[in-house]
Formats: sequence, C-alpha cells, structure tokens
Amino acid sequence: RGRGAMSRRERSSGGAGAAGGDVVAAAAPERRLSLLPWDCFSAWLHCVCVVGFDLELGQAVEVIYPPHSKLTDKEKTNICYLSFPDSNSGCLGDTQFCFRFRRSSGRKVSLCCFLDQLDRDLPVYLKKDPAYYYGYVYFRQVRDKSLKRGYFQKSLVLISKLPYVHFFRTILKQIAPEYFEKSEAFLEAVCSEIDRWPPPVPGEILHLPIMGIVMKLRIPTYRDKPGTTQVVQNMHQADAQISVALPTVHEVDLFRCFCPVFFHIQMLWELVLLGEPLVVMAPSPSESSETVLALVSCISPLKYCSDFRPYFTIHDSEFKEYTTRTQAPPSVILGVTNPFFAKTLQHWPHIIRIGDIKLPGEIPKQVKVKKLKNLKTLDSKPGVYTSYKTYLNKDEEIIKQLQKGVQQKRPSEAQSVILRRYFLELTESFIIPLERYVASLMPLQKCISPWKSPPQLRQFSQEDFMKTLEKAGPQLTSGLKGDWIGLYRRVLSSAHFLKSPNFDGWFRSRQKEMTQKLEALHLEALCNENLVFWSQKHTEVETVDLVLKLKNKLLQAGREHLPVKTDTLKKLQTHIDDIILALPDDLQDILLKTGTT
Repeated sequence: RGRGAMSRRERSSGGAGAAGGDVVAAAAPERRLSLLPWDCFSAWLHCVCVVGFDLELGQAVEVIYPPHSKLTDKEKTNICYLSFPDSNSGCLGDTQFCFRFRRSSGRKVSLCCFLDQLDRDLPVYLKKDPAYYYGYVYFRQVRDKSLKRGYFQKSLVLISKLPYVHFFRTILKQIAPEYFEKSEAFLEAVCSEIDRWPPPVPGEILHLPIMGIVMKLRIPTYRDKPGTTQVVQNMHQADAQISVALPTVHEVDLFRCFCPVFFHIQMLWELVLLGEPLVVMAPSPSESSETVLALVSCISPLKYCSDFRPYFTIHDSEFKEYTTRTQAPPSVILGVTNPFFAKTLQHWPHIIRIGDIKLPGEIPKQVKVKKLKNLKTLDSKPGVYTSYKTYLNKDEEIIKQLQKGVQQKRPSEAQSVILRRYFLELTESFIIPLERYVASLMPLQKCISPWKSPPQLRQFSQEDFMKTLEKAGPQLTSGLKGDWIGLYRRVLSSAHFLKSPNFDGWFRSRQKEMTQKLEALHLEALCNENLVFWSQKHTEVETVDLVLKLKNKLLQAGREHLPVKTDTLKKLQTHIDDIILALPDDLQDILLKTGTT
C-alpha cells in the first residue's frame, strides 16, 4: 500500500500537478511559445497596404503584404477611401495621418494567446480594441507630367490593432520615402525585418532595427505611475548604433493640437469625459486626426470608451449610421475635412472648427464660444460651436502658465507636458472620489469563508456616493471651483448612465478587478484550511465533490488570471493531491483522469 501510494503520488503530481504548472505559466507572458513565420510581424501589424489612384476605378488597393493577410471587401473599401485626403484638402507633397475603422463582423480573432498576455500588462487606455483597426498613412502627391492625371498619388498604409500613433508615424517617415523610390522588393524586405522583431512587451526596452537604423523604445505598463514617462535615452556605449530613441509610442503633441481652441480646453475635457458627440472640422486629415487623438487622450488615465474616428469620410461604411437625423447623434468623436459635413452634421450639438495647425508663435486671441447656427460652412472661423455650459469654473492659472510659455518661447513638447499634467490632475480629481466609494463596496476579508461561495460586491448607489462628496469630494485634490456635484450627476444620472460610456467602462473594469480579488482571497482562505482533515470527517461523495471544486478553482485562476501568488496555487495543488491519495484506489484513478470545466 505504501509503495502503491508512492507511485500514485508521482502520478498525481505529474498529471494534476501539470495542470497546476499550467495555471502558474498562464499568469505570466508565454514567451516560450515557438513562433511560426509572420507571428512576430502579426504582433505589431496586421498587414501593409499600398493604395494608388486608378483613372477608371479611383482609389484601389494595389498591394497587400504579406500576401496571405486577410481583408474583407468592406475593409478594403474603407482602407481605399480613408487612405487619401479629400480632394479639397489640396495636400501637395507628403502628408501623414491616421484613421480607425471597424473590423468586419464574423472575423476570427487571432489565436496568438501570447499577444493577449501582453495586452493585459498595458494601461487601460492602450489596450487593443478587437473590433477596430488603425490605419497609419503616408500619402504622397507630386506633379508628374508623364501620368494622365498629371499627378503621382499613392499611400503607404500600415494596418494595426495597436494605437501606437507616434511609433508608427516614425516608422513610416523612415520607410515610405524609400519605398516610393524602390517599390515592392523594398516593402518585402521591410516586412521580413519586422518579422524578426521581439514582440511588443510592455515595460521592456526594445531595440527594433528597420532599414539601417535601430529604434529604441519602451511601451508603458499599467504599473507605471500615470503622467510619468520612462525616459529612453542613449546612455551606454552599447547604444552607439541607436539612431532613434522614442520618448513615447502613443502620445501626440497636445499643445500644438489644442492651440487653435486654447481657451476652451476645460470645456472640451468635460465634453469628452461625458462622451458627448463631437465633430472636428479641419482643413486636412493630418489636423483632423491629431486633434481627435488629442481629445481622446485628454481624459487619460481613463479610457475613452466610445467610438472615435480620427479621419472620417462620406464613403465610410458607418456614414449613414453616424449622420442620420432620425435619432440623436451617437457618442462619438469624428474628424472630417469635406465641406459637405458642415451641412450634414449641422444638427450635432458640439462642433470644433480648426484652421491650419502651426507651431504656435502666439496664442490666438480669446474667443467666445460660438452659436451653432453661425456654423454654415467649413470656411467659418475657427472656434467651438456649442450651447453647452461648463460645470466647472475656468482655470485661469493654466492659461497664464501656457501663455507665459509662448512668450518665453518654451518648446511645444514642454508646453504639452504641462497641459497633459493639467488634464491628468483634472481627471484624477474627478475619479478619486469614485475610486474611494467603489472600494467601500468590497466586502470585509472576515466575511470570506472557505466553505461558502465568495461574497458579492455591494450595489453602487448614486445617492450614497453623492453623500460622500461633501467630506471626500474633488475639493481634496483640486482647487478648481464650480459645480462638481452637477458634473457627477450628469455622468451618473439614469438618463446619462448608459450614455456615459467612459464611466460605464471604468466601472465595469473596477467591478471585474474587485470580483477577481474576492475570488483570489477565497482561494487563499481555502489554502489555509486543513483540507485533508476535513475530508476525513466527511463522506466520499462530499470529498469527491470538494476535489472537483478545487480543480475548477485552479483552472479558473489560470483562465481568468486571478491575482494569486504562485505559491498559493502550488499549495492548493498539494492539497488536491493529498486528498486524492487518502481515497480508495478506484476513486484515485477516476479523479486523476478527471479534468474539469
């Protein structure tokens, strides 16, 4: 019996133990997976497209690389129209911008589970949205008398799920001019080089070679303190070959983007926070896309949860859905350049009209918010057209600080840092009271019993939350006066609760985190019990039921990536093994073979 028990223990730890090992491995990035050709490429890009102009067909996708990349006809059509500026933009020379479009429904999600592992380590605002692709464009239009139209017009487009705007812009700046000279063979070489890159692991310093240069960068993680940027510099001798050190992978020049509507930054922050419908009317896709991205980022570290389109055209597959007058405008931010939109979207409640974005030598004179009825054409003066009244008083300090920066010729990057910090403090002042209240919905640890299901979170009560604001409201972290209570009511009121996707998205995320924490604490409570002693005092049926429940707990910990220490999982596996070994041989054999759901 002793020897038999020994061999069964080996069997037990080899079989069931392997399951425990899998759980532990599942909690860390799976970097040991053997990668197939194009797996590394797919971690960064879906594909590269070349869009040209055909006299008979108009815009057409000429090349998709790698050739096996799949795009539906609807996706190709969207890429075609979004990769060229509207004819009225008059973009001569080279233009860079980005767009975002819906993936076709029914598409298979990538099987690369290790990419999902990487996604979990990202800050919430950088996580991939599986329903959308980004398109990063380098468009060239130059006179060419040898062509019938008299112009060479072509776009090199990178299609990716990653929102790393600055990174892909830098890549295109490096490869596009050379591609227009060398054509397809060069593109193939670029893609092969990308396929040799390491995966985009958050928190690691990455060295990425691309056509003779090496880029050094770091992707942020959710552990980074909001508002801080890990500076990537060429500091070591070993970095001698580094050609480009990127200070950020995703940020735009915030100050440059907001300069045309400088006096309304606080109002725009409120509108974005509330998920209000916003349209940006700009002279070119570069201006529209950068301004939309700046707006989306101004509520960071909150994730902007509604749809946003940095560049939107009348050919977009969602054009009818977003411009219909039969229902209220949706919660979305659109960037447009076609004059047609001045008429089509004149029923929208908030319109931002911007002129050419230049590096600001001077801040525009203070302008009042304009009435919507005054916006008739895209030639209307730059400004914000809305009837919205802000809840918070205008912060004169930030305006003075940035005006002083312009007078002192402070670099735009430094101005952007000041503005980003201002928005961050505003967002955190708004969210901290909510965080504090939601944390109080968590049951006390003493309520967690190993022999009962984990307790539920208490329900969110708007009334109870509002009562906390008198003593623990935004006044603790912000000197900004105004109707904070009104702003919270607008976000939380039943009429706006589902219309405020940013709060809804944040709350769902916090709910999930706290529920997982309760599951993890329940697991730890189980591990601290003498389960073998318990099983000896209960029937075989009850013991088998316990073993199956414990096995399910282990699988759940791996599947849902519960915040559990590896030692706790190993301890639970040992408990399972010990309980099984105390059972009769026939039950041992059954339980060792039994997987669970």
